[in-house]
Amino acid sequence: MAPPVDARLELEAVRLTALYGRRAVVTDVSILFPAHTVTAVIGPSGCGKSTFLRCLNRMHELSEGGWVTGQVLLDGADIYDPGVDPVRLRRRVGMVFQRPTPFPTMSIHDNVAAGLRVNGRRARTDVDAAVERALRQAALWDEVKDRLRSSALALSGGQQQRLCIARALAPEPEVLLLDEPTASLDPAGTQRIEELCHELKGSYTIVIVTHNLQQAARISDYTAFFYLGELVEVDRTEALFTKPAAERTEAYITGRFG
Repeated sequence: MAPPVDARLELEAVRLTALYGRRAVVTDVSILFPAHTVTAVIGPSGCGKSTFLRCLNRMHELSEGGWVTGQVLLDGADIYDPGVDPVRLRRRVGMVFQRPTPFPTMSIHDNVAAGLRVNGRRARTDVDAAVERALRQAALWDEVKDRLRSSALALSGGQQQRLCIARALAPEPEVLLLDEPTASLDPAGTQRIEELCHELKGSYTIVIVTHNLQQAARISDYTAFFYLGELVEVDRTEALFTKPAAERTEAYITGRFG
């Protein structure tokens, strides 16, 4: 897949293989993600989608026996180079998981501020401004501005997920990874997250894993189809859904398996 000629390349996997011990679950994947686009990663359960996503910010290596071969390039530099600090990397490549994961003992404000404190203390006014900016980006500010010191657990499921997005956005990353972020939400919450994807791609490069083919068609610029750990096909979303090049892709999107 070639990126648009006017898009700066932000993130790229080059012959990436992800393993647990000696067992490969993602094999020899090469894909690039142009800046300021949404790429949906689709495929049946167990095909390696989430594992691949976790490789893009070195979360996979936190799993027992998890390691990779190949490269993941962020602005041309391999994130797996020995000199790269994984904690600092994850501030540049933020991630939101399938179920909302607010820190239960923290307030709404402190949940968002948590990501800002990884690299040391900041002036309170700077932290407060960053928290407000992130909550506004996550379309949550107007709903919580009068209760920032309340428990994050008092929020609805959809609000908690947007809070997690705000937490990921607070350090001003370059890339946002979303692992089935609407799987546990009701239709209204799902719609709000999808709207956010459209809004946020103006500032970030977004990669989203989803089981929902309609969702992929609605929100993504590109779609990548994984099957049994292999990247079968990637193309502009409209092309992949209307004229897939691979027979396995067509079989999956037409419901013949998966």
